Amino acid sequence: MFKDLKIFIYELPSEYNENWLSNKRCSNHLFASEVAIHRALLNADDFRTFDPNEADLFFVPVYVSCNFSTVNGFPTIVHARSLLFSAIQFITKNYPFWNRSQGFDHIFVASHDYGACFHAMEDRAIDNGIPEFLMNSILLQTFGVNYKHPCQDVENVLIPPYISPESIRKTLEKAPLTGNRDIMVFFRGKMEVHPKNVSGKFYSKRVRTEIWRRYKGDRRFYLQRHRFTGYQSEITRSVFCLCPLGWAPWSPRLVESVALGCVPVIIADGIRLPFSSAVKWSEISLTVAEREVGKLGQILEHVAATNLSTIQKNLWDPAVRRALLFNDHMQRGDATWQILTSLYKKLNRSYRRSRVPSQ
Repeated sequence: MFKDLKIFIYELPSEYNENWLSNKRCSNHLFASEVAIHRALLNADDFRTFDPNEADLFFVPVYVSCNFSTVNGFPTIVHARSLLFSAIQFITKNYPFWNRSQGFDHIFVASHDYGACFHAMEDRAIDNGIPEFLMNSILLQTFGVNYKHPCQDVENVLIPPYISPESIRKTLEKAPLTGNRDIMVFFRGKMEVHPKNVSGKFYSKRVRTEIWRRYKGDRRFYLQRHRFTGYQSEITRSVFCLCPLGWAPWSPRLVESVALGCVPVIIADGIRLPFSSAVKWSEISLTVAEREVGKLGQILEHVAATNLSTIQKNLWDPAVRRALLFNDHMQRGDATWQILTSLYKKLNRSYRRSRVPSQ
């Protein structure tokens, strides 16, 4: 499909990427697609070129998500802008390719809550905006909505959050997709009893709080507010997995639910989902409006009594799971493959091709 696509990967000093891997979490947390994509492209011999003069696109491998807070353990991205700007200064000084196109044919990964706006809270992210120095480039980002938004106002490819394919494989070895599912509705995660967070903002637009208030005593719902390392085994036991918004619309639960065969119930108004040409989301998931959370029970009961088996059949297609997972060595149809398919459609941005005289 894209055999003539050529990507050059900049060899940056290790402080931009390799050094961060000293913390093993760097390559294995929800923002780790920046590492996974880099690794897959390094191994993609058919598409990688070592000659930048024959490259269509240029990949800039900067890991900005691996600076974990010593307070709460979450990734802190306050340094993201300065680190990326420094990387651009490096490639500008050592290569001619950024300046000739002003970054038009360059690719970055922005796998954070609101992409390259680099903040977890929407109002702050919008105030920050996307850095001017990235505005001409292509961003591979997890954030996407189906309406105009400053944090996607740039050429972008929507990608899934990172979930370890190895963890999925090990979980499915113990509990196959078609095994017994004795939990009707599952959610484990942050559910504020009082929705106003310490930040003064309403977490999850109150949606998770409403789920907890309405269904914590409902026997159909298995709701847990605390972390549990074996939670993937709970997903394999579940028929429906709730995927409500957090600070941002997207969630790693979306990928885990699909990969482990639990029907995702997406509660995030206006969310845009990755790889829609490969993953027929309307056939494998349910979408419930945020204002309809109070009707969740009856909505899911209705689906269970009518077309659940059809949804599960579609969901359990191995190609669906493959499309949302990153592998160190790219596989046909996997997440990196889907990204390359999308990038191939952007070859009008290739400076090299624009200089080739038409026949």
